[in-house]
Amino acid sequence: MATTAIDTPLLRLATAGSVDDGKSTLIGRLLYDSKSILADQLEQVEEASRRRGGGGLDLSLLTDGLRAEREQGITIDVAYRYFATPARTFVIADTPGHVQYTRNMVTGASTADLAVILVDARKGVLEQSKRHAFISSLLGIRHLVVAVNKMDLVGFSEDVFDAIVTDFCGFARNLGAHEATYIPISALHGDNVVERSEAMDWYAGPALLEHLERVEVAGEHDGGGLRFPVQWVIRDGASDYRGYAGQVAGGRVRPGDEVVVLPAGIATTVASIDTYDGPLGEAFGPMSVTLRLADEVDVSRGDLICAPDARPTLDRELEADVCWLADAPLRPRGRYLLKHTTTTVRAIVDDVADRVDIDTLDRDAAPGELALNEIGRVRLRTSRPLAFDAYADNRATGSFILIDEATNDTVGAGMIAARP
Repeated sequence: MATTAIDTPLLRLATAGSVDDGKSTLIGRLLYDSKSILADQLEQVEEASRRRGGGGLDLSLLTDGLRAEREQGITIDVAYRYFATPARTFVIADTPGHVQYTRNMVTGASTADLAVILVDARKGVLEQSKRHAFISSLLGIRHLVVAVNKMDLVGFSEDVFDAIVTDFCGFARNLGAHEATYIPISALHGDNVVERSEAMDWYAGPALLEHLERVEVAGEHDGGGLRFPVQWVIRDGASDYRGYAGQVAGGRVRPGDEVVVLPAGIATTVASIDTYDGPLGEAFGPMSVTLRLADEVDVSRGDLICAPDARPTLDRELEADVCWLADAPLRPRGRYLLKHTTTTVRAIVDDVADRVDIDTLDRDAAPGELALNEIGRVRLRTSRPLAFDAYADNRATGSFILIDEATNDTVGAGMIAARP
């Protein structure tokens, strides 16, 4: 039987790095060389490339879809592309390189399992390359690929590649990524993207696509114990049915398992796991299911059903690394809405404890505020208790966003820190 995309494992990845490092061209090359472009899409890109001049096929046009992106030759918004090989299905987020669009990069990378950090071989490791690598680490991305691009413009020099690897290794030593892989490529010409390059016979590692097909990411963020944020209460008066719908955010659950409903702390057992297609014997992340409980308990949207022997922290105070996304700075005593899993509460900023220096990864104590695109440790207090984990243990229950109450704009993205 032939393998379909549905049967293959999924890898979510994000491209990141400084402006004009070739992120959009790299994704276009992956799509083109893996024959994942529809005929009509290719015709449109060929026509657009002819209108722009310069000769050859401009593969960046496959992802830079906004008019402003094509006019300026940069990526502004996050573009998502999907393709599959016999070995794996991929979801790629092409994120912007400009510092002013760092907030868009956070959005695109927030669900990624792997980040491809592009470095221009002519320029080396720049501040924005470091910024994106650090943000990827904060977002819990445990696999980095440092793709040294435009090797054709430096004569495919092994010495240039080695110098960049040494430079990045020195910076990345404290990032916390579990794996960093370095690959010299030319996205424009396809060297070491899908097929290994004869022009760089000194490189003995895999091509980029070969590595992406092999990297193991399954089960890295399930948090150990059951985490089931309740999204909706389903009731049927005629049959007296009451179920609690949501997505499993960690661990596993089976009928008969003992569970606890937070914040109330009520203990009960799971009577059944229901889906549109019928009951299940087991559910795990990221499955969306409905849990029916054995006892009549008060459960509402925003409550968390968890394992009794692996409970999250239940508290009104928390510390988090926050990436600030708004023009107006984040300051102590600022008040916001805090959206965590399926619940939203009011929150006040007690303190801005530090700010990260992207160049050195040092933390500057008591900065007073966080400006646009800055990252720092923030202490928050909420209007009612939240059930949360450290982001390093569970990305779903360890993350939140801050919302401006007046404008309803998302102004901050937070990753909850582990308790000392």
